[in-house]
Amino acid sequence: MLEAYQRRDPAARSKLEIFLLYQGVHATIYHRLAHWLYCRKLRFLARFVSQWSRFWTGIEIHPGAKIGRRFVIDHGMGIVIGETAEVGDDVLIYHGVTLGGTGKDQGKRHPTIGNNVLISCGAKVLGPFKVGDNARIAANAVVLSEVPADATAVGIPAQIVRIAGRATHYADDVDQTSVNNPTLEKLAALNARLELVEKLLDEKYLEEKHK
Repeated sequence: MLEAYQRRDPAARSKLEIFLLYQGVHATIYHRLAHWLYCRKLRFLARFVSQWSRFWTGIEIHPGAKIGRRFVIDHGMGIVIGETAEVGDDVLIYHGVTLGGTGKDQGKRHPTIGNNVLISCGAKVLGPFKVGDNARIAANAVVLSEVPADATAVGIPAQIVRIAGRATHYADDVDQTSVNNPTLEKLAALNARLELVEKLLDEKYLEEKHK
């Protein structure tokens, strides 16, 4: 886990610094203990540990959530991960992220995050669907439906941009801003069509004028 932080955070100078000072590491360690207690039906103790972790780190992970290996939380303040959420291996999450539900449904209520996923700051992933392996969720996106593998979710509500024919390890790239906005692309296409229509009308007007 410490090596994963060192690989993805250019500000990390040593494993000792990461272990002692990174709240993401502390929150993950507390969660391992809370989840162990939760699985053994010691629910009160599990919640006590998770609430202490929340107070100490600013990161709230329900003890029922399943967290994979080499999980990296960058900064971390304001992160919330719900009870039935599942997070795969090599996932990178920034501050302000919510892996939440959409109401008071019973059973599986929270998202399942695949392996090697990047979830950028302020993103909200809400509902019992899957975010595929190698997916990337842009900053402040609100994701309400499934995200395919090797795709990017952008906007409110989020829209999907497929990256065809390319297996990119987004979490290692640590790039929250180099994403295409499909809404802007559609607006640009509409603007181009409008300019073409205006040009045709102007030409038609000039033809009629010179008759």
